[in-house]
Amino acid sequence: MSIDRFTGYADAPDSPAADAFAITPSDSVELAVVTKAIYVGTGGHVTLRPLRASADVTYRNIPSGSYLTIRASYVRAAGTTASDLIGEA
Repeated sequence: MSIDRFTGYADAPDSPAADAFAITPSDSVELAVVTKAIYVGTGGHVTLRPLRASADVTYRNIPSGSYLTIRASYVRAAGTTASDLIGEA
């Protein structure tokens, strides 16, 4: 069993992620967990809804292997051309 030396510390938006999950973009389904960051495996555009925003935004021309350090509640299928997306929380 691994020892977690940080188990007694509070989690914060700028703390390293403790969880990772595949993101399947959807125009109607909210992410199960709000992200701290999104890893873009294969580059392109990513359309998402920031946690406290009332409208979607599109990050354009994101290179492969990049991170979007944003707390997002949705990653939309419409407008997203990037793939192999991994949410970190």
